[in-house]
Amino acid sequence: MKAPGFDYRAPRRLAEATAILQDAGPDGRVLAGGQSLMPMMNMRIVAPQILVDINRIEDLARLEVDGGTLRVGALVRHVDILNSPLVAAGWPLMREATTYVAHPAIRNRGTTCGSVAHNDPAAEHPSVLLTLGGSVVIASAGGRREVQAHDFLQGIMTTALEPGEMVVELRYPAARPGTGWAFVEFARRLGDFALGGAAALLTMRHGVCEEARLTLVGMGEGPVRVLAAEELLTGQRIDAAGARDLFAAAARLAMGSVEPTEDVHAGSGYRRHLAGVMTRRALNTALARSRGEHHA
Repeated sequence: MKAPGFDYRAPRRLAEATAILQDAGPDGRVLAGGQSLMPMMNMRIVAPQILVDINRIEDLARLEVDGGTLRVGALVRHVDILNSPLVAAGWPLMREATTYVAHPAIRNRGTTCGSVAHNDPAAEHPSVLLTLGGSVVIASAGGRREVQAHDFLQGIMTTALEPGEMVVELRYPAARPGTGWAFVEFARRLGDFALGGAAALLTMRHGVCEEARLTLVGMGEGPVRVLAAEELLTGQRIDAAGARDLFAAAARLAMGSVEPTEDVHAGSGYRRHLAGVMTRRALNTALARSRGEHHA
């Protein structure tokens, strides 16, 4: 199929882009990587009247660390995340999650901001932003506002973006010292949408978990923080002997916290089972890494 007709604009300044979006209202869409938008247009799922191509706005391609916060501009591609020594050193969870994103051709064009703005329930980057406690910077003709990830991500392909607004930057705080990380997912084939996955952070000090964060992927209307499992683990002494039982209990809480959808790819019961399996794998890997152990 082909996309319905639309007007195409290619501004060179952010102010010009936001002015166009303001005039377009709900009929305007932003084109950065286009790896989700263009297939949806071709299948007539969305039909914007005006397409605003932001690829000529050079300021939106910044990937930098400012005051301990990673700032990812709207034109930063997935491949830029994979190749960045800054990301690898300070935000390894983000880099690991990006290795699961689709295929090289899509990683070369698709953007991290675009993935978060699209908010597909099976996408990797919304869960990473939520797990790391990040935020979204939104621009419009009236100025900028910053929204925390848990307020921005609102449901299946639904966010806090209003007509006339666009995502210009994602901000990720650095993890504390002693934090282990893991991102795991399961798909039928490498590069397919995940049937289920998990992102985990464990901040350990002298064998005690000071903070735990656990987010499930592909289990609902978006990434799901498993707060009950986080509360269970926080404050616990986690050694090799006790980790198995603790993580099994966390997995049960994860399974009980989700209501997965059922489709041609997997039943809801199977996805709920995956929630437990992915939870245990992510927590075991995060614990090993918090101790400085290599854990593939």
